Amino acid sequence: MSSWKKAAKSNQKVHRERAQPSARSHLGILEKKQDYKRRADDRHQKEDTLKLLRKRALTRNPDEFYHHMINSKVESGEHHELDKQDEHSPAQIRLMQTQDLKYINMKRTMEANKIQRLQGRLHMTEVANRIQNKHTFFVDDEEEARGFDLAERLQTHPSLLGRKSNRPKLDQLDKLVLGVQDEATILAMNQEREKSYKELQRRVEREKELTIVQQKLELKRALQEKRSRKPKRVAKGTKDQAPIYKFKYERKR
Repeated sequence: MSSWKKAAKSNQKVHRERAQPSARSHLGILEKKQDYKRRADDRHQKEDTLKLLRKRALTRNPDEFYHHMINSKVESGEHHELDKQDEHSPAQIRLMQTQDLKYINMKRTMEANKIQRLQGRLHMTEVANRIQNKHTFFVDDEEEARGFDLAERLQTHPSLLGRKSNRPKLDQLDKLVLGVQDEATILAMNQEREKSYKELQRRVEREKELTIVQQKLELKRALQEKRSRKPKRVAKGTKDQAPIYKFKYERKR
């Protein structure tokens, strides 16, 4: 039992770090080991950097040339970049960015119009036939429900019940004059339809990419405007999405 009392932390002496003696209080706070470790690591890092730079200076190629040699200068032991004259004024830069935005908007509008024309020509009949929809019919009694004939109710041929579009009625089928077509003609028509669907898919993807580019240009233009408060980024931009920023409301004067 006595050994347990000696090992218990409640009976042990509380060890505190030594404070700065009063005679040395003018030197500031007493440096602890963690402070010394941080200061020593920083000094060693600087010494390693100087050693590496000294080694590179001794082993460099005297015939070596790079453009930074003529684009900078040393003044009082410090490197300074040479001031280059701006090629474009801020007004010219804003005008060029506006022209880029207008061009992207024009191309996106053209793609949207072409997509609308293709969709109007194809009607997306195959996609519509693959969608499982529910069509509810109401009857008066159970006897009528047992003898319910869907083809008779829709007044069409039983082979056309699987279609949701281009489903003519019986009286319309009697008036139709069907021409005889060979297999080669039918195959060519199917290939042309598949080609149109692939073109429609490519244009939809391109219109989506142009929309993302337009959003990024508009956001870049909005970030360059002078504001009293800097906007906060909510989400980082990706190849499929423009970055999202939260702007503070500012009252217009």
